[in-house]
Amino acid sequence: MLDNVTINQLRAFVAVCDQGSFSGAARKLRRAQSAISHAIKALESAFDVELFERNTRKAQLTAAGRSLLPDARAVISRTEEMKNRAGSIARTGAPQVSIAIDTYFPRAHLIDCLRTLQEEFHTAAIDLRITSMQGGENLVLQKMCALAVTIENVTEVNPDAMERRWLCEAKMVTVCAPSHPLASTPKPIPMDEFGGHIQIVVTDNQPGAEKTQQGVAGKRQWLVNDLGAKRDLLKAGLGWGHLPRHLVGEDLASGQLVELERRAWHIGSLTFMISQRRGYDLSPCESRLVELLGEPQCIPKKTRRRSVSGKGAKA
Repeated sequence: MLDNVTINQLRAFVAVCDQGSFSGAARKLRRAQSAISHAIKALESAFDVELFERNTRKAQLTAAGRSLLPDARAVISRTEEMKNRAGSIARTGAPQVSIAIDTYFPRAHLIDCLRTLQEEFHTAAIDLRITSMQGGENLVLQKMCALAVTIENVTEVNPDAMERRWLCEAKMVTVCAPSHPLASTPKPIPMDEFGGHIQIVVTDNQPGAEKTQQGVAGKRQWLVNDLGAKRDLLKAGLGWGHLPRHLVGEDLASGQLVELERRAWHIGSLTFMISQRRGYDLSPCESRLVELLGEPQCIPKKTRRRSVSGKGAKA
């Protein structure tokens, strides 16, 4: 029987409650009073309960009516929301954003950007892929994503078909667990000393990725293809490595990781780029997301400067 409930019946129910009478509901909805009465009777029949007391001149809810009124309001509200969304799609089409985000990108800032985009583009459909190294640009090249946030010093997949532009930067720090031998080594630490210990390096599954690494000291490396795994291995004391400061700030504050001072060995800031196919025109929704992602408040001001680095994968 509930399949026979209509939105108009629910509107009549709510209108009678709001106006306090069947006649008031009829005036509000611009319908005949008999139509309102019929709608309420049909609704009561479908619910198999009485919604209003029959012994009073004023429309007075029964216990069942009071219990069901919030549900009726919620259904009407969601219906209006659906109508508004459909109207927006009919006027402008449903905006879609397919984007690959490098795993090193500040996750909290990404979430804030998506939250703002959702508020401004209620009908937007988001296809989000978390990738590393060349994975994002490969998805763009295969037209599985329209955009990719990638790292500047990761070799471009196909410069003739792709174009990059600067987005923002993030500070990198060198860390290890307090139990690691490097934590008790006199600072600053020379590169040769780092080379004598296992370095945890993020790579991806692309052929030859391990051959194009930067920020690597020596050949004692453990390769992982997940940033979270690298962080966990470092906290476990299994090696040392470079990580974005925004990712390990709490670990440094709690003492689970310690920052290592390097001697005569500079590691530049992590520079993020936006990649897209050449000639591709961004939609307003895509343009707004790129604008939000590039807003500098996610990165401390002192770290927002262009870095100069060669080609290669990230450490």
